[in-house]
Amino acid sequence: MIKDLMVVADGFSYPGPDSLKHLSAEVETLGAGPVRTAMVRFVGALDGVELGEWEELHTRTLDLSPLFVPYVGHVAWGENYRRGAFMADLQRAMFGAGVDKGGELPDHIAPILRLVAAAGEVPDDLIEVLPSAVAAMQDDLKKADSSNPYRHLLAAVGAAVKAHIPQGATA
Repeated sequence: MIKDLMVVADGFSYPGPDSLKHLSAEVETLGAGPVRTAMVRFVGALDGVELGEWEELHTRTLDLSPLFVPYVGHVAWGENYRRGAFMADLQRAMFGAGVDKGGELPDHIAPILRLVAAAGEVPDDLIEVLPSAVAAMQDDLKKADSSNPYRHLLAAVGAAVKAHIPQGATA
């Protein structure tokens, strides 16, 4: 189901006053399965967390010195020319599919999930690196902070990728 990709992508948005309420409502519309289960855990882990604390958690986890790098190209190739070519390919695909990157680079996991949801065909280079990049992100966060609520969001990403990326298409 394409909706699951969009809901998971929304989990990466910077939190605002009604973000948890909105995300909870979106999660309720998902069908049963591992994506919904992980997203329910993510929302549940944030229930009762003050907005300021969630903002700090989001920033510490994803932005300044992130506990895991949410950029697929960086995870796959680091800072070399291959990442640049990958981002250029993603940029073209996102433009063609009408994907809003939400201010992020094209290799950020949230716009990539939106691309997979919107595109009829997923670019081959994305198919090759996405599953292993998501697994690496999960490992990095587990090593850095195994109790971080974003571990549930990454579990949802992993389940969504498994459901939407052709089987056997790992790097």
